[in-house]
Amino acid sequence: MLGQSTIFATVAVSDFAAAKQFYGETLGLQLTDENPGGITYKSGTGKLFVYQSPAAGKNQATSAAWEVADIEAAAQDLRAKGVNFEHYELPGVVYQGDIAVMGPLKAAWFKDPDGNILSIGNDGKA
Repeated sequence: MLGQSTIFATVAVSDFAAAKQFYGETLGLQLTDENPGGITYKSGTGKLFVYQSPAAGKNQATSAAWEVADIEAAAQDLRAKGVNFEHYELPGVVYQGDIAVMGPLKAAWFKDPDGNILSIGNDGKA
C-alpha cells in the first residue's frame, strides 16, 4: 500500500514568518495551503509540510532533500540568495567546493532558519 502512495517531507519550525520567507522566497517553493496546523509547499511533484514545534531544529540528520539535475547550478543559485553550505566529515566523501562527492553521487547540505538540515543532490546517474 505505501509503495503506491506519494511520500512528502515534514519539517518542524519555531517561527512561521521566518519559515515562509525561507521556504517560499529563498528556496522558491510554492505555498499551496496555510492553516493553524502548518504550511504546505509544492516542490516539483512533491510536497513539504512545515509545522510549528518546540522540537524545531533539533534533528541532527537531513530533514528533506531535493534531487536536482545540475547540483552546481542549484548550489550557485542558493549561494546567490544568501544560503551557506555545511561541510560534514563523512567516510569516503571528498568536497569540491561546497559539493560533497561520493562516487557518482553529489550532495550539498544547508540549514533553514531553525537549523534543520536540508540538502540538494543528484541521483548519481548523470
